[in-house]
This record gives sequence, C-alpha cells and structure tokens, in this order.
Amino acid sequence: MHRLRFLLVLVVSACTAGGFIAVDDWSPSLPELRDSALTFQQVSRSVGAAAQKVCQRETRGQNCDFGILIDTDPFAEPNAFQTLDKDGRPFIIFTQEMVKSTQNADEMAFVMGHEAAHHILGHIARQVKNAKEGARIFGELAEAQGEDAAGIERAQKLGAEVGVQSYTKEFELEADRMGTLITYSAGYNPLVGMAYFSRIPDPGDRFLASHPPNAKRIEVVLETAAQLGLTQ
Repeated sequence: MHRLRFLLVLVVSACTAGGFIAVDDWSPSLPELRDSALTFQQVSRSVGAAAQKVCQRETRGQNCDFGILIDTDPFAEPNAFQTLDKDGRPFIIFTQEMVKSTQNADEMAFVMGHEAAHHILGHIARQVKNAKEGARIFGELAEAQGEDAAGIERAQKLGAEVGVQSYTKEFELEADRMGTLITYSAGYNPLVGMAYFSRIPDPGDRFLASHPPNAKRIEVVLETAAQLGLTQ
C-alpha cells in the first residue's frame, strides 16, 4: 500500500519463514504494538473471510485461501503487499511498522482489503505478462539496431521494468475499488479507512509513477462507497 511490491513467488509456510509469522502467533514485545496486535488479529479474521467470499464469487479455479502474515523485521519500513507461495496460495504481508502506522481498525481493514483485491483481480499474473511483453519488444528493437548480446539483455531488462510499470496506476485504482467493497463486507468503514491516504506521500501524476495521485484514489473510494450507500 505504502510501497507496493509485486513479489512473483515468495515461499512461505503456514507459520513462519524467514522472519514472517502468522498473525495469530504474533505477540510483539513492544508495548505500543500489543493493543494493535489484538486489533490486527481480529481485522485479519474478518477481512480474510470477506476476501475469500469475494474471491470465490469473482474468480474460477483461483486459490482463495488467504494467509495473513507479519514481517517481524524491526527495521522494515511501513509496507503491506500481496504475494503467492510456490503452490499459488495468496498471502498478505504487513510489516510491524505498517501496523503501527494505522490509526484504527478501519484503516487496517482498508489496507488489507486493498491487498486482497490485487490477488482477486489477478494483478501478479498480469504484471508478469506485461514484463515479458516489454522485454520482448525492447529486446527486438535492440537486436534490430545491431546491439550485441549484452546490449540486448540490458534492453530486455529495461523493457521488463517499463512493462511492469505501465499499468500499475490502473491496477491500484482497481484494487482501491474492490478493496472498498471487501472492507465494507468485513464490517468496517472504508470512508474511515481511506484516511490513510492523507498520511502517505502523494506521488502526483508523474510518468511511470507506481501509484496514482491520492486525490484520484480518494475519488474512486468515494464513488464506490456511494454505491454502497455510504457518504461522508
């Protein structure tokens, strides 16, 4: 959410792996995180169940068994992201600093619903496809211009990066829209949850920025919430 990372395959186990721990097993030592941990555990159960129902309704043959993990690295920046394990099971991972940065259960649910939406909408697979297509196009152009093998490889890497970035703004808005629905279905208020946008840096409308302007994201949430009968 704060700095979305599309990790194509991350091997995680049901309990722990490389600093990740299941949310129900999370017992932070820091006093300021203890209350947040209890709230986060409840939010995880509610949003996980709501996301599973939406996933089963909106997809066919997709793994909808969401796992929610905490990255226990004390130096990890505030971040939440969605990834898959080697068997295709979706995981949503929050750093401890991300949990700390949320101000209430609604914000936790909103961020979590947004990340779950990335999986339901198939964004990782679409990113992989875009990266491959970008690498192919740039590689062919480099070859046509007479570049050597090293030059072609550099062009392919650049093309993959451009391909990944090409639709990230669109993906974020799609996830905001569906995430609003998931948040509401889980029993939380997305209009309260979206206040998180007011505290993160606004990327503006820069070319190939990974996220759309905060104002546009808020607009999407407001439109979706209005369809649910929610108003500020």
